[in-house]
Amino acid sequence: MTDNVAPETAFSSTAVLDQQFHAALAKMTSSLSIGSAALAGVDWGIHLAVSPGKRIELAMLAMRQSAQLLRYVMQSPWHRFGAPDDNGQVLPLPVTDRRFADPAWQQWPFNLLHQSFLLNEQWWSEATSNVWGVERHHADVVGFAARQWLDIFSPGNQLATNPEVLHKTIEERGANLLRGLHNELDNTARLLSGTPAAGLENFTVGQQLAVTPGKVVLKNQLIELMQYTPTTSKVHPEPIFIVPAWIMKYYILDLSPHNSMIKYLVDQGHTVFCLSWKNPGPDERNLGMDDYLQQGIVAALGAIGDIVPKQAVHAVGYCLGGTLLSIAAAAMARDGDTRLASMTLLAAQTDFAEPGELGLFIDDSQVSLLEAQMQEAGSLSAGQMAGAFQMLRSYDLLWSQLIKQALMGERDQMNDLMAWNADATRMPARMHSEYLRRLFLHDDLSQGRYPVAGRPIALSDIDLPLFMVGTVTDHVAPWRSVHKMHYLSPAEITFVLTSGGHNAGIVSEPGHPHRHYQMLTRAAGGNYVAPDQWQAEAPSFEGSWWTAWQQWLAQRSSPPHKPPQLGSKRYPASADAPGSYVLEK
Repeated sequence: MTDNVAPETAFSSTAVLDQQFHAALAKMTSSLSIGSAALAGVDWGIHLAVSPGKRIELAMLAMRQSAQLLRYVMQSPWHRFGAPDDNGQVLPLPVTDRRFADPAWQQWPFNLLHQSFLLNEQWWSEATSNVWGVERHHADVVGFAARQWLDIFSPGNQLATNPEVLHKTIEERGANLLRGLHNELDNTARLLSGTPAAGLENFTVGQQLAVTPGKVVLKNQLIELMQYTPTTSKVHPEPIFIVPAWIMKYYILDLSPHNSMIKYLVDQGHTVFCLSWKNPGPDERNLGMDDYLQQGIVAALGAIGDIVPKQAVHAVGYCLGGTLLSIAAAAMARDGDTRLASMTLLAAQTDFAEPGELGLFIDDSQVSLLEAQMQEAGSLSAGQMAGAFQMLRSYDLLWSQLIKQALMGERDQMNDLMAWNADATRMPARMHSEYLRRLFLHDDLSQGRYPVAGRPIALSDIDLPLFMVGTVTDHVAPWRSVHKMHYLSPAEITFVLTSGGHNAGIVSEPGHPHRHYQMLTRAAGGNYVAPDQWQAEAPSFEGSWWTAWQQWLAQRSSPPHKPPQLGSKRYPASADAPGSYVLEK
């Protein structure tokens, strides 16, 4: 497919056959490109074959590992009911690796099993990295495939070799396995019938979730814009405008009353507006990035300017919503539009040269396969995106759940974040193709090539005060990638690195236990500080970064005065929040 061409016009009559064949192929391969995997494997295999030094290194590593394991085996029988001494430990576990953290794994023979597995992981990690001549993307794909394959045979994922499961099975006389069988049968029945997961009935949007009072003040083909009811007698004049990502339902920022970012901001004396994107179907297949920009951000700013006239706006973007907001801000700066007072980017990338592990699923072969499938369906399904994220965090999202539900016979108690995560969305074919190619593959935004209204924009034109948040364990928008805005814009940047991941790190309300963050401000026009240096120098704080952000917003706002009305003559308040688009399945 050529760039920036709608899917339905990009295919000639003869290419339709290829499109249909690739769409059928995508269904059989769970939307993963066989060509991409094969190219990576061939690239790695050929270059390893012509790298005798690397092969010698791997052979020597295997011999050293065998000797290590042999010494460990020699010690282990003498410690049959405990762990060998520190010198006998072959591979200590990193703090973040929870797979074999239970003390039972230090007992014989399970210690031998888990140490053998970790040595095998180490060998394959060395085998798939630093091979002369292998393209980096191909090396990453082969390494990822090796990890996925090894995980299947992890002793922790098997009934007979997991001491925690065996102990529970003996203790309960197998009752856990019966419950696990019931759990799996129930999960399968729910999947086949389309019934929601167990516990979701207690988390309904508009009843338990997304209950902050407000009104829809704008509705078009793509968005509903909500204005929230003030809870304080006075508010800061400058409104806050939130742009969530279109790959998620907006109410991750308005979960339950105790952890709703929107409610928190309203209670702190801010007038808050938030977009709710339509869940697109086949009828929206031709909506592109320009539509999301114009019918989303541009249309919403017009309504906000009418409801709260003559006031600059604090704009907030989350994930890809932040990327789109950055595009809008750069275009506004180029055109002399001064309606923004500041911009906050939450786990949002603007440079996609290093997108993290998500880049494993993004190359020309993979994107072309998705385009062929989306041409047929009109959109990218929620299941296709969920599958990719599940593989990126296979232990957390797949294996640990399988062990817990099927082998331990336990179910996680449903909570609001889990309920939101199950409420997935689709993406229009044209828009998804455009952002994958323009942003991920070509990195047009950071390179000054991304066009708005027919002319390229530059992030270097943005001189607004910026507040940026990265999360330590983010698999979607790695914090070092988010940090790159420091050399893309000369603006004042207050950067926060918070504990947690892409979602839990952002939903980090005051009072949430075990939360901490680092924060440092780079003055406008200041020198660039690389991520590792930033991390070494930034002060650390306990608690939620929300309070620091709210203070930052208040410092850049005018003194509070009487709250504005909900809606205006041109944009009347209509339906109650959360509106109707968020309810679409």
